[in-house]
Amino acid sequence: MMDNQKTVLFEQTPVPKAVMQLAVPTILSSLVMVIYNLADTYFVGMMNDPVQNAAVTLAAPVLLAFNAVNNLFGVGSSSMMSRALGRKDYEAVRHSSAFGFYCSLFCGIIFSLLCTMFQGPLLGLLGADSNTVAATAGYLKWTVLFGAAPAILNVVMAYMVRSEGASLHASVGTMSGCLLNIILDPIFILPWGLNMGAAGAGLATFLSNCVACIYFFVLLYVRRKTTFVCILPRKFSMQKAIVLGVCGVGVPAAIQNLLNVTGMTILNNFTSAYGAQAVAAMGITQKINMVPLQIAIGFSQGIMPLISYNYASGNHKRMRETVSFTIKTLLPFLVVVSLGYYFGAGVMTRAFMNNDAIVAYGTRFLRGFCLGLPFMCMDFLAVGVFQAIGMGGAALSFAILRKIVLEIPALYLLNWLFPLYGLAYAQFTAEFVLAAAAVIMLARIFGKMQKEDRKKQSAGQTGQNLL
Repeated sequence: MMDNQKTVLFEQTPVPKAVMQLAVPTILSSLVMVIYNLADTYFVGMMNDPVQNAAVTLAAPVLLAFNAVNNLFGVGSSSMMSRALGRKDYEAVRHSSAFGFYCSLFCGIIFSLLCTMFQGPLLGLLGADSNTVAATAGYLKWTVLFGAAPAILNVVMAYMVRSEGASLHASVGTMSGCLLNIILDPIFILPWGLNMGAAGAGLATFLSNCVACIYFFVLLYVRRKTTFVCILPRKFSMQKAIVLGVCGVGVPAAIQNLLNVTGMTILNNFTSAYGAQAVAAMGITQKINMVPLQIAIGFSQGIMPLISYNYASGNHKRMRETVSFTIKTLLPFLVVVSLGYYFGAGVMTRAFMNNDAIVAYGTRFLRGFCLGLPFMCMDFLAVGVFQAIGMGGAALSFAILRKIVLEIPALYLLNWLFPLYGLAYAQFTAEFVLAAAAVIMLARIFGKMQKEDRKKQSAGQTGQNLL
């Protein structure tokens, strides 16, 4: 039988309390992940070497590519698992989790092998030049060549644990690795420690991801009698329903992330033409901007199990209340943060590197990036709803609209109209349009559900009258 506490959380707990119980640990986990990314940038920046800082920025698209696998088997399997829980189909939960685990492990190993074989062309594609190629390769050695599998597995397992309502455990696992990374960063990076520079940041990341994986393995062993998350090889299944259920949501989510990687690579290549200082400033401002973005992502990911469960169980009213409460909570917060970033951009950039040229670049970059934050709230929430209820096609259409139709063309156009500085406004341009599309799509989904609910109520009343 399903743990009664999980049933109460999904079905009976007041919506605001249920949302916070699921979302807050996820947000804290996301924030700790951002802090550890900022720690890489901060401690590498303490070396006052733009080349080392540029290396971390240039390698970022490869690490972001991990999220394609994370989304394919993390988002895909967790959505499938939560919907199966709503239907009380517990065997499907076990098969879905085993499928997601072993497929992500295989992909992590393949990722490492391919990046090792094609390291030279990869570094050129990322925009590394003769000045930055050695430092970028050193960072990639630990984060990708050795670290792809643990980096992917710990995120996928967090998704799976979160799918049955154990948001706190998922977040503790993720945060344990992140906190270790923050502790190890200065030891490995700075001259008073091992003096490894960007490569030291990569080694710290690799070790922290291994620790996070160990936490989840121990957690699943301890909770083996009460959890439906299963990584036993005998539960791995290629049943059509499992594969289609996971991939129907996961593949569009993975494509969405690959398009994000493409956009970031184009952005970095444009920026690298202006030198290492511009690249370093772009990396710093992107990571500062990631703090509120991760809060928005944490909210949308945190509420996904609640949306999936209530959608599958037919409780559409509770599902609508969940989305409505999230909008009312998150949107005003992001508006305030956007204003704070706009007026404090220079101070925030200088906190990471006290270099006048980098601060000048970073101030203008951050002011462009932060304008899109309130609009991203609606976009992320809409995509989270699509993924939660199995509408992978709608999530994919948003990804294509965001990157291929809007953001990437905007990068070319704005860089031509306003060299370098126009790049920071491409995201805002795309998100403004997507926010409007998100409102329309969510209104249609909920309108359709209301009609279905009215038909059911009408049919029920007719049946009672006949009796």
